[in-house]
Amino acid sequence: MSTFIEAPQPLDAEYFRTRLLGWFDQYGRTHLPWQQGRSPYRVWVSEIMLQQTQVATVIGYFERFMQRFPDVAALAAAEQDEVLHLWTGLGYYARARNLHRAAKCVVHEHNGAFPVESVAALSALPGIGRSTAGAIIAQATGKRAPILDGNVKRVLTRLHGVEGWPGRPEVERRLWQLAEHYTPQWRCADFTQAMMDMGATLCTRRRPSCLLCPFEADCVAHARGEEQRFPESKPKKEKPVRKTMMLMLRDENGHVLLEQRPSSGLWGGLWGLPQFDDGGALDAWLAREMPGSEVQGRWSSFVHVFTHFRLEITPVQAHLSRQGDQPAASGWRWYDPDQPDSIGLAAPVKALLESLSSFTLL
Repeated sequence: MSTFIEAPQPLDAEYFRTRLLGWFDQYGRTHLPWQQGRSPYRVWVSEIMLQQTQVATVIGYFERFMQRFPDVAALAAAEQDEVLHLWTGLGYYARARNLHRAAKCVVHEHNGAFPVESVAALSALPGIGRSTAGAIIAQATGKRAPILDGNVKRVLTRLHGVEGWPGRPEVERRLWQLAEHYTPQWRCADFTQAMMDMGATLCTRRRPSCLLCPFEADCVAHARGEEQRFPESKPKKEKPVRKTMMLMLRDENGHVLLEQRPSSGLWGGLWGLPQFDDGGALDAWLAREMPGSEVQGRWSSFVHVFTHFRLEITPVQAHLSRQGDQPAASGWRWYDPDQPDSIGLAAPVKALLESLSSFTLL
């Protein structure tokens, strides 16, 4: 593990800003959907979607989301199921739940206006951290607010040769100091976008385009030939493997039984296939809850990777020789794969459901 060495000396702030904005004026991204008709709401939704997700992936989701929820009031009034449905496939579903909660806070506690007067006020909303709040303020209002997302961390650690994993508190503090040093009082929206664009298009995680960078002559990592060493990775731990069985129970109409996950935790609030730890538990549940059903076999197991663990999923096919009754308990439903409802589905569940045909019973 690397040790944290003395803090690097920053470049002259005016020099940095001039070169960065000169590059941005020529090569920066200025036609992204959330840059058109900018508002705190549009910028906020885009920033939440862009967490852990690339721009190319986000664009389609953002446009569909804006079409359905053109303002924060529409989002606040929506059912969580519909919000999660529009988020299906984007991953990290806590973002969608927090987005929905924050919209309600804005409408009911702030009279529908985002509290963009300060980073502290904005970051009090669910799902908004210091960097996201800074990006929203700078992009939507033009006011000065430093940011430090993953792209910016990568630019600053390479430029200054900052040792240590950026998640360590002392390293993150130094990076915030550098971000504060460089952020100007003017052209704040452009500066913020330029910093993100640098990391996303030039100072990329793999094979950075150093020869095209306006700071090629200033970059410590480049001078050392150590671009790939910065930023340092989080100390690795072997991801534990969890196992689950997903029951694909279809009735005589080809409808599939779904259950809604608890509001928090893994796939919180999404609809999914009933899950069991082992075959014995699955068989016992079917005998008790779905008499007349028959297990017909297992599909090949596959792995779905989460941030902190790997989930090994074994789909189990079963058939109910009658029409499925509407479950008495809430949180259960029969789902027609050929006429999908507007509900949130976990990505592996969505893939399994799409593989089914209502006319070919399992």
